[in-house]
Amino acid sequence: MNFGQLGVFLYCDGLERDELAGSAQQIEKLGYSTLWYPEALNYEAMALGGFLLSQTKKLIVASGIANIYARDAAASVMGLNTLNALYDGRFVLGLGVSHSAFVSDLRGHEYKKPVATMRTYLDVMDKTWESLGNTPDEKQVILAALGPNMLKLGGERSLGVMPANVTTAHAATARQQVGTERCVAPMVHVCLTPDAEVARTAARTLLAIYFTLPNYTKAWMGFGFEPSDLENGGSDRLIDALVVWGDIEQVKRRLQEHRDAGANHLAIDSIRPDAQPGLDWDLLEALVPIG
Repeated sequence: MNFGQLGVFLYCDGLERDELAGSAQQIEKLGYSTLWYPEALNYEAMALGGFLLSQTKKLIVASGIANIYARDAAASVMGLNTLNALYDGRFVLGLGVSHSAFVSDLRGHEYKKPVATMRTYLDVMDKTWESLGNTPDEKQVILAALGPNMLKLGGERSLGVMPANVTTAHAATARQQVGTERCVAPMVHVCLTPDAEVARTAARTLLAIYFTLPNYTKAWMGFGFEPSDLENGGSDRLIDALVVWGDIEQVKRRLQEHRDAGANHLAIDSIRPDAQPGLDWDLLEALVPIG
């Protein structure tokens, strides 16, 4: 699976049918290789993936990330098989353990140890493929991963990893754990403005949800940040580490730093300078030449 250098991360929950279709088609038209979409609180991952695939011709469509507590491992195998059989092998199933608030509170499941739970899930997926007699040569699965053990598991058992809300330096850690043959595809927040105050204000508005999720805040502490960096929507130091901002040349240089550190695909989360939801098409059009 060749993800290409750049993909686009699309938040779908607030979009209607025509907006979803139009966004996917424009992303493909611009020449991006991959559309990534999360499973949050509205659209179901497999059904949405099928719709996005139906609206495009060549674009890779990847869940980023589907919650393993939302369906059992056999259902994931059958969904993955179905979408790739119907849409020319263009679907990649990104899997993650999600967060306790979305598992225990929302779904009523017990949130268990992340790495052990994911390993067991992958074991059952393998058994399902074996029982169906159609184990693919390349299982089009990628894992959400932050810490070293989940990163290592992604390198051993999938196409690679998709870390979210990470710093440039994290790519080096991911590459070390994943190995040279697997994909490191971080989701990278980007805001196209040279105005630091505008960029940071927009970033704090759009990233506020992540500051409520312990999986991320714990990871940031591991990146060398302090509890004080989490206050008031995030310190300038933390926001500047998590979000690429500047004019287009500055943005390109910062994105190259992720590649130099070990990433080989970047899923661009475009943050609009006005802090409104939706893709920043000016940014995405400006980045196409390095896509």
